Amino acid sequence: MDRTVWNSIVSRLPNPHFLQTHEWGEVKTKYGWSPQYAIWTADGKFSVIKNTDNLPSDTDRIIAAALILKRQILRSGFAARLSILYLPKGPLLDWTNERLRTRVLDDLQSLARVQAAIFLKMDPDVPLGIGIPNTVSEVVEREGESIISGLKGRGWGYSSDQIQFKNTVLIDLSPAEDELLARMKQKTRYNIRLAERKGVLLRVGNLDDLPMLYKMYAETSVRDGFVIRDEGYYKTVWTLFMKSREPKCEPLIAEVDGEPVAAIFVFYFSGRAYYIYGMSRELHREKMPSYLLQWEAMRRAKGMGCAVYDLWGAPDEFNAEDSMWGVYRFKEGFGGKVVRTLGAWDYAPNPFWYRMYSEIIPRALDVMRSRGRTKTKQSLGGA
Repeated sequence: MDRTVWNSIVSRLPNPHFLQTHEWGEVKTKYGWSPQYAIWTADGKFSVIKNTDNLPSDTDRIIAAALILKRQILRSGFAARLSILYLPKGPLLDWTNERLRTRVLDDLQSLARVQAAIFLKMDPDVPLGIGIPNTVSEVVEREGESIISGLKGRGWGYSSDQIQFKNTVLIDLSPAEDELLARMKQKTRYNIRLAERKGVLLRVGNLDDLPMLYKMYAETSVRDGFVIRDEGYYKTVWTLFMKSREPKCEPLIAEVDGEPVAAIFVFYFSGRAYYIYGMSRELHREKMPSYLLQWEAMRRAKGMGCAVYDLWGAPDEFNAEDSMWGVYRFKEGFGGKVVRTLGAWDYAPNPFWYRMYSEIIPRALDVMRSRGRTKTKQSLGGA
């Protein structure tokens, strides 16, 4: 498959995202999803392609696109044809163009009906506002409010299952390094320098580091109380993107006296860097390795020509009750701005099946998460 052509199409559209790349489709193929590639052209054509070898030669006329992930719910029986469709961080288009927006949504809703989807989920990066709500720094994006109103009028509903973070913190990498440091909070700058003084050294990881990195990630999940997937899943993601040129990812590893104590994975695509996975050990946490890792990631991203560093995730509600609050306080120290987006919205052609799915799946996920936590602890030798 010609992944470079698809990725080139994605990179030319507004708000390109690595979750819309061919590589992400490859990852999900290994875990029960089938990728489809939807394109809209300037001459009014819409097509869905299962093989990117069949993309049209004249890609300059493509004005919207989406990687669509499809999953069959059952393999046999009455409901065998039922599926779910998901567009991670898509579709990609100029969302301020009302005529194009209407056309794309019309086609997606028709596709959901034709493919017997219980629902079609999308979570495009449509901005609703910049800054923390109800503060003097908040800037509201009126177009985003209009889009929400339009979605509701078309029968879309805000999803109770938000797959990706709807809010994040973005750092503008265009200033010089001295200015980037000056924009940080004083405590953050202090911790970066502390890590350097205390002998924290950084290196770029390689494929041989992946077993160690997964173990550290598992330790972090048990300590901080979040659920992760099995080792095979992360090795699939990390290996595929580490071997790719564009998009790509790299692990940055912090060491003290040659011993790994913290690490992050940074993904790169179309002028943006994303901090996706972070992990650390209890050992040498007082030396603040995580602060130095983020600063080095920003420097490396800037050196690669990235304009933005995405810290990947901010609270839904900006108060201490939100589970993301502690992580956000760490991220805000680096001088970025909060960007709030549309979040995930579902279109359900058949309300009955959607209601059944929505009632049953959350209970099943709770059981799976509980088993996942137990399995992770067992893999580390815990109870």
